[in-house]
Amino acid sequence: MKVHYINILLFALPLNILVNTHKKPHTTPRHTETTRLLCECDLYIPNYDNDPQMKEVMQQFEDRTTQRFEEYEERMNHKRQKCKDRCDKEIQKIILKDKLEKQMAEQFATLDTDIQSDAIPTCICEKSIADKVEKDCLRCGYGLGTVAPTVGLLGTVAVHAWKPAALKATIAAALKLNTTEISAAAKTAGDAVGAAKVIKLIQSTFKIQNISGQSLGSYITTNTYTDVTSIYEAVYEQIQWTCLPRLDGYLLVGGANPNDPMCSVVWGKIVPGLVGQGKGVSYNEVIQKTAETIVSDAKTTAVVKAAKVTSVKKAAVETTQKGVIDAASIELYNAIGYSVLAIIIIVLIMVIIYLILRYRRKKKMKKKLQYIKLLEE
Repeated sequence: MKVHYINILLFALPLNILVNTHKKPHTTPRHTETTRLLCECDLYIPNYDNDPQMKEVMQQFEDRTTQRFEEYEERMNHKRQKCKDRCDKEIQKIILKDKLEKQMAEQFATLDTDIQSDAIPTCICEKSIADKVEKDCLRCGYGLGTVAPTVGLLGTVAVHAWKPAALKATIAAALKLNTTEISAAAKTAGDAVGAAKVIKLIQSTFKIQNISGQSLGSYITTNTYTDVTSIYEAVYEQIQWTCLPRLDGYLLVGGANPNDPMCSVVWGKIVPGLVGQGKGVSYNEVIQKTAETIVSDAKTTAVVKAAKVTSVKKAAVETTQKGVIDAASIELYNAIGYSVLAIIIIVLIMVIIYLILRYRRKKKMKKKLQYIKLLEE
């Protein structure tokens, strides 16, 4: 029997319909259950004995677990030791306290209690001027004795802390003050070296000793050694006058002078260019390029020399200022030393006064006690 629902006019009506089936229950085949059983021996066989990856994972787990247990044991031992040490200290304090209490009780028990109140003279309770001075001297000596090492220590520390900052500030101020002087000295030295370099290169390159009827040292100075045009024109004029032919009216005079080293150098630079397949080079172009190279080398030499002079001047300024600061710090050290010495002397005087007054007070007290004993007898 089955139940079917049919929607009729939006109403769900249950209909019971008898269904005739031709299946016979006694002929229906039954499902045979398959039994899966394990042997008793198979229950205790591990599944991953032959798996190397599983073995590696198990070994790692075991190693990490062992390491963590060891670390935990170390921490616990450390904590136990700390607790034990703290307990031992507390026990020692308690034992020491008990011993002190017992000793004090024994000492108080052995004291003579037969002291009458009238046996103590009244003059002892009255503070004399000597007692006041004694206590004041002791107090001053204690205070000054405590202050003296502190003054020496703090003074030394203060000087050491002040010295680097003062040295840095002094050097900076001195360099700023002497900047113009250092720059001028560096420029003068650089220009002198540059002019000497130009003269040396002209002599070695062109074999020229004089220009325009005056020596190279007179013509090339610290103000003109960087003027490429002036040097080029002077050298060109000297070479043209000596080595090249020129017109004198209607006559061609002069010419190449093979005996002059200057002419040999110039023609040695020009002739190789004239030979190569019609490609020539002008002698004035050669002179101009050579003059530019000479001036460039001289400028480089001048810059290097100026940098060296600047560093030397700055080092000299730093050395001078360092000497000044060292002298000032030595004076401060001396002042601190004198102050500490004065404080120590005052402390010694206070201690001596205290000892004298104490001795006198004890002497008076001894006489008073002897007088009291005589009166009691």
